[in-house]
Amino acid sequence: MVFFKSGYRLTLIILPVILLSLFVSAKNTSALINMEKEFGIFQFPPDKIPCIDGKTGDWDIFPDSLVIGTAYLFEEDSRGKNIDKNDIDVKMKVGWVNGMNRLYFLYEVSDEFWDYKEQSLHNDILELVVDGDLSGGPFIKQMNPNLNPDKPDTNLTVDKLHFSFHGVHAQNYHIFTPPGDKDWTMVWGAAQWIKDLPFSQHAYSYNFGHGEKGKLVLEFFITPFDYAAYEGPSVSVESNLVENGLIGLSWVVLDYDGSGNRDGAYNLSGKSQMYANASDLRAFRLLPLDNKLRQPLEAFWTFKVIDPDERTVAFFDESFGNIEKWHWDFGDGVKSEERYPYHTFKDAGEKTVTLKVMGTEGEKSFTRVMDIVLK
Repeated sequence: MVFFKSGYRLTLIILPVILLSLFVSAKNTSALINMEKEFGIFQFPPDKIPCIDGKTGDWDIFPDSLVIGTAYLFEEDSRGKNIDKNDIDVKMKVGWVNGMNRLYFLYEVSDEFWDYKEQSLHNDILELVVDGDLSGGPFIKQMNPNLNPDKPDTNLTVDKLHFSFHGVHAQNYHIFTPPGDKDWTMVWGAAQWIKDLPFSQHAYSYNFGHGEKGKLVLEFFITPFDYAAYEGPSVSVESNLVENGLIGLSWVVLDYDGSGNRDGAYNLSGKSQMYANASDLRAFRLLPLDNKLRQPLEAFWTFKVIDPDERTVAFFDESFGNIEKWHWDFGDGVKSEERYPYHTFKDAGEKTVTLKVMGTEGEKSFTRVMDIVLK
């Protein structure tokens, strides 16, 4: 956790954490119990972030090995065996961008009967659940273990848990495929704002009518939350997505064939209660950038101010490639050959800091102009 000297900033960061510990006491820190297979979340380069327009071209760089198809889904506890691909065939691609707390999805489905006429949940739906910090455990009000139906006069009532517990530490999206004239998704819980910009965006592409067969493309992103408060984003905590980190994620494809009749439910988790218990989700890893999308040698660095009074800064090499030497120039006459140096700037002003890396592929440099201020 990052602490700030400003009392206001400190309160803003800490308050949701305190609320989370008070109201979400049912979280299971053992997190996922469904570790049969770990899936990968593809990292998009910053210059190739998908445009949410319902078109698939942005996903051409996505590797086939990470596509999650019909064969991975469960129906009646038997993976793939009872799923007729002539009836429904599913492909899901999941991506992320380093530095952005967003999960990107490309969902492609062929169905022999598309059902989206009824103004209810009894339509074709993609039900997706995300647990960004692997908190685990139940996240719907009816399953809170502290709820005692025999003591209705206690403070923990179902109505109160709707706001303090339901969908707070893990989120469930009932996504309509397609929505017709409905909203694109129902968020199960009180934090309805998470389904709109800037926290979610969606686009559909299809050319069939109700009751017809055809293919649907749904492109969307969502923002997972460690704490999604009904009051809004100002008191909520986004999940911090980091390279090589694990999250909990799963989905079920609900296939209806008219008049509210469900033809099938095809589940990635294999556990029917994934809709309500985050421990039943699957493990997904946020993958590093594919080497094929990088240059053989790249110079890059970041920094952190360690002591603002003394103007001491820590520098972190984040270059890529087979590197043998590092050369830092801090722009004030001081240089360093360390990979991760500390440096104290003795005077204020604009300083041009450069890192040059050298290796078997040659040499590269990366420069930042830093404004050093006397405090």
